[in-house]
Amino acid sequence: MSKNKALIAMSGGVDSSIAAFLMKEVGYECVGCTMRLYNNEDAGIDVSKAGHTCCSLDDVEDARTVSYKLGMPYYVFNFSDDFNEKIIQKFIRSYERGLTPNPCIDCNRYMKFDKLFERAAVLDCDYVVTGHYARIEEEDGVFILKKALDESKDQSYVLYSMTQEQLAHTRFPLGALRKSEVRAIADRNGFVNADKPDSQDICFVPDGDYARIIELHTGKKYPCGNYVDLEGNVLGTHKGIIHYTIGQRKGLGIAFGAPRFVCGINAENNEVVLGTNEELFKRSFTVEDFNWTAGHPPCESFKCKAKIRYRQAEQPAEVRVEKDGIVSICFDEPQRAITPGQAAVLYDGDTVLGGGVIIGTRD
Repeated sequence: MSKNKALIAMSGGVDSSIAAFLMKEVGYECVGCTMRLYNNEDAGIDVSKAGHTCCSLDDVEDARTVSYKLGMPYYVFNFSDDFNEKIIQKFIRSYERGLTPNPCIDCNRYMKFDKLFERAAVLDCDYVVTGHYARIEEEDGVFILKKALDESKDQSYVLYSMTQEQLAHTRFPLGALRKSEVRAIADRNGFVNADKPDSQDICFVPDGDYARIIELHTGKKYPCGNYVDLEGNVLGTHKGIIHYTIGQRKGLGIAFGAPRFVCGINAENNEVVLGTNEELFKRSFTVEDFNWTAGHPPCESFKCKAKIRYRQAEQPAEVRVEKDGIVSICFDEPQRAITPGQAAVLYDGDTVLGGGVIIGTRD
């Protein structure tokens, strides 16, 4: 591999474009690429009319235009089969089990930092470069994943699965910049996407209707079942568990004397558990498939901060590493809607310690 050659993941947006520009500015030989992850019909909708996603056909053309402007070779890699197997089908299986997955985390893990590294090796590139807002630093031979300096754009939460090998060969040129600075660079240099809106939706669910996409891919109609309270008393009928997630209030289709929220989903019995807002607050939960960013936990039991969703501010917690690799986390204060299937990510200041998938609460 060449120490001065980088494969730039180009989404078609301004962030990845300026990441490429900055790598060229410091002397890297750069190769642009876009991952073709799905066909428009996989989303069951005209993507151009469905909000802001990534990796659509229009995005490919924007990425190609920027690559040619920067004098970079440009490739489109068709990863649609892998994306369907590892991202879309896993997304479907999770909802069928009553979980709420985060496919963007899986896309980073299995597409950007697995498949792209394979292509980087073929193209003799030593680095994979993306437009993520995060930082990588080396301390005593260990690579550390850190928050972006612009915490309002920080994306370290979705990168917790990166390994030491991947961190050593990844560059995040935007980690020390604010979004306003990135757009200003694009504007000064005449980039076609300088004012392009940010991606906001899951790419293969551009209208946000998860249940419709699941039914589109499976060809199944999911059976109705019972709403129950925490004591198991039947409260009414739901329209299929794939329509619900923990903390949900809207769309229940049934009126109560007081607000009710989804507090649990029992896929085995096809039940949706409803309760009060107060009953959504928990302190303790367990996490599996944990990745320690440094390659190992700091110790068996320690204090740090944790966050259980992308937009949440991390909260103080105590962490215990179990013998079977499961990680137990207990917040100092109860948190609302700790949701199985979502990611829990641990922080020490601005350093990512690691993260994994929530499997259940304990209180």
